[in-house]
Amino acid sequence: MSTIGFNDTVRFSAPSRPVRAARPEPMRLNRRGRIFFGTVTALALMAGAYFLGLGASQAGADSTVSTTSFQKVTVMPGDTLWSIATAVAPNVDTQHVIAEIVSLNQLDTATVQPGQRLAIPAAYSD
Repeated sequence: MSTIGFNDTVRFSAPSRPVRAARPEPMRLNRRGRIFFGTVTALALMAGAYFLGLGASQAGADSTVSTTSFQKVTVMPGDTLWSIATAVAPNVDTQHVIAEIVSLNQLDTATVQPGQRLAIPAAYSD
């Protein structure tokens, strides 16, 4: 018959240096996490831009309104800006007067229609 021997003395050797805990694996974001953090960041940036822009848009609210009155001229059939400018300011450069009338009335072109009312700059009003 065979004999099995058991040895009751078990020896453990102490490690020569302390054992460090295993480093945890760095956190990785999945697609849903990237979308979430991207959305939160974008919303924070938009909120900051809104509040910074809100203060800038109210800057003009304290300004005073100008109440300057202008002479109005009604365009008659056959009138042009050139004829109106020479009638209003005969001693001034006509092209300069036309440019000021176009700017004051916010005209897209230099073409005027009969019946149209034009404001004349205060410098040329009688």
